[in-house]
Amino acid sequence: MVSSEYERGIAARFATFDQNGNGFIDREDFSGAAKAVLAEFGTAARSDKGQALYVGAEAFWQGMAGIADRDGDQRITRDEFVNGAVKRLRDNPDRFAEIARPFLHAALAVADVDGDGAATVEEIGRVLTALGVPEDRARAAAAALDTDGDGKVGEAEVVPAFARYFTVPE
Repeated sequence: MVSSEYERGIAARFATFDQNGNGFIDREDFSGAAKAVLAEFGTAARSDKGQALYVGAEAFWQGMAGIADRDGDQRITRDEFVNGAVKRLRDNPDRFAEIARPFLHAALAVADVDGDGAATVEEIGRVLTALGVPEDRARAAAAALDTDGDGKVGEAEVVPAFARYFTVPE
């Protein structure tokens, strides 16, 4: 049986996706997230990196909708989000990682200003801030992602941490 404590923890993550604050997660939230990241890094939407981020955002939306949009209305309520996370992701965070990967991969590419294949901790903090995470929490979260202490964060560090955050409450 799923505990109400678990459900409360997952429900708190809902606002992270509800970028426009309308009480639903929908396609516009994902495209808005892409737009915010591109604006933060001054990357044109029509550039290769910009297009990849929008494609990743759409893939992420489609995956989320497939997991959580139980009534098919193209928007995910808080209830649907909690039930989707609880019933489909709690025991399989790798599934969540896979639907998020295209967006995360493209966001890392945008943030990787020097093009060396990994973003700096500071750049990851900027991504998180652009996505609505308060700056102090964004800095701390970005630093925590640098598990080997080299000042860089790659996809291998970001994807599993992202999945854990959204499927395992603190």
